[in-house]
Amino acid sequence: MSPNDRSPSGRNPSGRNPPPPYPRAGEGREADDAQRRIAFRFGLSAESRAAALLIAKGYRILARRFRTPLGEIDIVARRSGVLVFVEVKARDSFDIAAEAIGKRQQSRIISAAQLWLAGHPEDAMRDMRFDVVLVVPGRVPRHLQAAFDAST
Repeated sequence: MSPNDRSPSGRNPSGRNPPPPYPRAGEGREADDAQRRIAFRFGLSAESRAAALLIAKGYRILARRFRTPLGEIDIVARRSGVLVFVEVKARDSFDIAAEAIGKRQQSRIISAAQLWLAGHPEDAMRDMRFDVVLVVPGRVPRHLQAAFDAST
């Protein structure tokens, strides 16, 4: 329909508004993929900030994004002989970030830690703990030591 086909009110000659534009095939998926890429980059940035904080506190980073079939550990670090498995949570507030670590996720992290120990027997006799680093935009990350343990 050309602009000349419209009535002075801006409607088409039938008096009805034109139908709304519908998304083309695949547009919804592209938006989901774009959102996923943004979240992925945001997570990597948060992990980098967490690693920088840990390094500044004297930790040695042994691995980042240690993936297993049972789960993933964001950061594996060591300081003063203590092996630390670190989960990084990035959200809009510290409270929301802290609440994002549920029992199911803790269980996956613990399972992944067991696989780390199986592959690194030299670490099996070390003291170890599970920490969390909370990351919020524009704020210094918070490091929560011994945020949960394997016995829960």
